[in-house]
Amino acid sequence: MFGTFQQSSLRIEVSASEAALRKSLANPAQYSRWIWFERFSSGLPDAVHPGLTFTSWAGAIAIQHQVETAEPNRVRFLLSQGIDGFHEWAWGDGWVQSRIEGISVLPIRLGQTITLLSLKQFLTTTP
Repeated sequence: MFGTFQQSSLRIEVSASEAALRKSLANPAQYSRWIWFERFSSGLPDAVHPGLTFTSWAGAIAIQHQVETAEPNRVRFLLSQGIDGFHEWAWGDGWVQSRIEGISVLPIRLGQTITLLSLKQFLTTTP
């Protein structure tokens, strides 16, 4: 894999309940509604489960996601292709945390920041 090793952990406050965060983060069918800068495989299910695999594209770069862990307040994806590493989400009432590590040519921290801000915006504008 080409690129550099990158790691980042960000936690933000959001005006959203744990249930609203779970609906957005543990429901792959919802991802394209708030991660506007990536395209996703078609036919994504309504819930993550260990072993689920799907692909997203950041421009021309494919990123494969395999669900390693799916818990009520946490999801962890193993990443391959465009990013070799993992992305872990955790959440609760009023907060969400994203931790990502991997080797990539993509600017991982920038993508992570945009994703978190996009999620926050989505949650404030969606009833």
